[in-house]
Amino acid sequence: MLEAMMVITWSSGFVGARFSIDYAPALLVVFWRCVVVTLFLLPFVIKTLRCVHPAVLLQHAGIGLLAMAGYLIGVVQGIALGVPTGLAALLADLLPIGTALLSVTVLGQRLSGKVWLGLAIGLGGVLLVTYDALAWGDAPLWAYGLPILGMLSLAVATLWQKHCRLSHPLGLLPTMWLQCAVSAVVFAVLADWQGSLWPIPTAGFALSVFWTAAISTLGGYGLYWVCLRRSSPTRVASVLYLSPAVTLVWAWMMFGEPLSWLMLVGAAVSAGGILLVVRADKT
Repeated sequence: MLEAMMVITWSSGFVGARFSIDYAPALLVVFWRCVVVTLFLLPFVIKTLRCVHPAVLLQHAGIGLLAMAGYLIGVVQGIALGVPTGLAALLADLLPIGTALLSVTVLGQRLSGKVWLGLAIGLGGVLLVTYDALAWGDAPLWAYGLPILGMLSLAVATLWQKHCRLSHPLGLLPTMWLQCAVSAVVFAVLADWQGSLWPIPTAGFALSVFWTAAISTLGGYGLYWVCLRRSSPTRVASVLYLSPAVTLVWAWMMFGEPLSWLMLVGAAVSAGGILLVVRADKT
């Protein structure tokens, strides 16, 4: 159930990015998104943060820079530069492959053949899901690398977070607060460089900030870290193979973008691959 909710809320971020660029610069929205979450969580975490060793806070701040700042800059700025939402989602949702490759090459972990097969099947399903929605758009060529870099940034943060949870645990809410706070600083610099930090007094801007703060950050990121505490990084990342399919459902509901039978077939294939990874993860 938690993993299903994670996919739904995580997918909302792609649609939120697409929605927000009609009302404000993308980085301005993610800056205020982080500010809102930081202010909202502060009363709940301030006592805990005072008791945590600075070295632990520094570690989790580094994770936040990779997981939020690195990932969101790659995905959101890629979409803002003209990378189509479906293609950005596909590139960013290569996360299961990226996480698995880093686990093997950097951490020296061994993954069974069933896990690799499940990841490959899941990727095949993602390609089917996004086939009808894929388009190259008119973004500069280098912009298509931004979602990939964002994906790799989150993959590194995922493995680092798993290690920190084992050696230097920090509660979910303090983790979320710290990651949003340090990311807000990065987004403040970038948004100010692009123009201004002042919020835009329109309903569209307010809705964009609320949507991405409440659903995508508190919901998506929060559930991602909760699931990661309970399962392996490869399993949690593999579940996000369903994100493109759910993203396209969000886009159909909000923007009237078409759905097709191929998306349903692809979602079923991805689910089969995920099931294979989950079963292999239990053995």
